[in-house]
Amino acid sequence: MFYVAAILICLSVAHTGGTHLLNPRFPRPKGPALKPQYSYDTKYFTQPVDHFSFTRTDTFDQRYLINMKYFEGTGGPIFLYTGNEGDITMFCDNTGFMWDIAPKFKALVVFAEHRYYGESMPYGKDSYKDPEHLGYLTAEQALADFARLITHLKASIPGAADSPVVAFGGSYGGMLAAWFRMKYPSSVIGSLAASAPVWQFEGLTPCGSSYSIITEDFQKGSPGCETYIHKSWDLLTQMGQTAAGREKLSSMFSLCSPLNTTTDVATMSSWLLSTWFNLAMVNYPYPASFLEPLPGWPVKEVCSLITASSNVLEGIAAGAMLYYNYTGQAPCLNIEESAVSSLGDLGWSFQFCSEMAMPSCTDGVHDMFPLQPWNLTTYISQCKSTWKVTPRPYWILQQFGGKNITAASNIIFSNGLLDPWSAGGVMESLSDSLVAITIADGAHHLDLRSSNPADPQSVIEAREQEVQIIREWLQDYYSSL
Repeated sequence: MFYVAAILICLSVAHTGGTHLLNPRFPRPKGPALKPQYSYDTKYFTQPVDHFSFTRTDTFDQRYLINMKYFEGTGGPIFLYTGNEGDITMFCDNTGFMWDIAPKFKALVVFAEHRYYGESMPYGKDSYKDPEHLGYLTAEQALADFARLITHLKASIPGAADSPVVAFGGSYGGMLAAWFRMKYPSSVIGSLAASAPVWQFEGLTPCGSSYSIITEDFQKGSPGCETYIHKSWDLLTQMGQTAAGREKLSSMFSLCSPLNTTTDVATMSSWLLSTWFNLAMVNYPYPASFLEPLPGWPVKEVCSLITASSNVLEGIAAGAMLYYNYTGQAPCLNIEESAVSSLGDLGWSFQFCSEMAMPSCTDGVHDMFPLQPWNLTTYISQCKSTWKVTPRPYWILQQFGGKNITAASNIIFSNGLLDPWSAGGVMESLSDSLVAITIADGAHHLDLRSSNPADPQSVIEAREQEVQIIREWLQDYYSSL
């Protein structure tokens, strides 16, 4: 659920003759709210850095947020959010669905932070020092953290010893929620995996599928919008060839720093690609500030500006200005905004280069983007150069079964059809207990957000179905005692 950026591993772009690998990022809010929306206590639990070694004894403190307001003990349920790649308070404040339904179930609410993010740093300031320190940043280690935390909660909270646990997660957190149920079925009775692209891996899903969905979103936003964007890439490159053209672009887009070189223009191209990706992900039906303050149905609003202009690039600039400066408070636009600038961003870059090999590409034919192919060999080479690690592109498939997951049970896979990441999601039910829920008017994990009067009927019905399934899981658990 962290902020989405398509970040260049290699700065040269395909339509200018080089190789451009897209590093897909999930959406993540920019930072924790100054005033949290929900009340909770912040606690810490000591975890081993390496769960799978009998000789390494290093430990760290995992942060978790807990609310016991609705919990009445005597085996009441525990709702656990499996933290994403970022500060856990951000996900807590943006997962209103859990807070909305906790009173109905008299549930204890827990948000567990993912190792190497937020305050849960295994080696403090040295956590990102080198691959040796970063090597314990894996999904497997994070899942083991969650399992040990559950054991601790049940042992330390009066009345929780026999409490059933339901896991919730969105985006990468949704992937973890699904994998948690697969790997630790004795720890969690079921999982809601929202917008979880568990099949967005090598050999499972075509690399360009997400970008085709984005293109469809913009087509729906306004007729011809995708055509304007498609034309903009070559126009941007052509204008960026000269100093006069770069000066004009800098002024047109109100950039904080002028475009001085063609490399700067390539960076701007990547920035715009990220902008349209981000916009499709947060195409919510009401005003929201998940990534940026935006109006309801922002794709439609942006497309109306793009298509209203007789000049393609001026229309693109107006659309970008709405995305980054809807409030009118930004004096200029910073094309470095999507660059790797924080430890959280670095963490996902490392995961992308170790086990989260999620192919991403565009072809300019089935989508509105410039040609940017996926090349596994180049990806491996660049990851070796950047992080000094060799990616394992098929490791996740071996760990979690790829598309052969019917041995698992009690997982809800929810996906919004407006969400680019639905391309790698489970879109059809695989069994009576591996249930797929599709949300016609849903963007990225809209169902995990708090209810809103502007919610489309499709997400209202999805939440009702999710609540009913969770209720059935709990009934089955209690009847088996």
